[in-house]
Amino acid sequence: MLLTTTENIPGKAYTALGLVRGSTIQSKNIGRDITQSFKTIVGGELGAYTKMMNEARDLAVERMTAEAQQLGADAVVMVRFASASVMQGAAEVMAYGTAVKFD
Repeated sequence: MLLTTTENIPGKAYTALGLVRGSTIQSKNIGRDITQSFKTIVGGELGAYTKMMNEARDLAVERMTAEAQQLGADAVVMVRFASASVMQGAAEVMAYGTAVKFD
């Protein structure tokens, strides 16, 4: 499955099948929260949160790709990511784009 952030794929003509998306909601755990709060005192990357968000993006992409495959898509164009807080200590990560079938 080809995933691209562009609208056009050089050398390919395609038909749009529709919007596809995948999402996950991740919550922080209290142990990770405490250790990461100490890190904010001295500065630097919050490695545990970086890892959590990378895993969330990967899962969202997997779910978006699965939805595209169910439609018979060959690719997803205009792939975008969004995130939002859904409640105290939890965030949603969404991947979305347009599923397409090559002509």
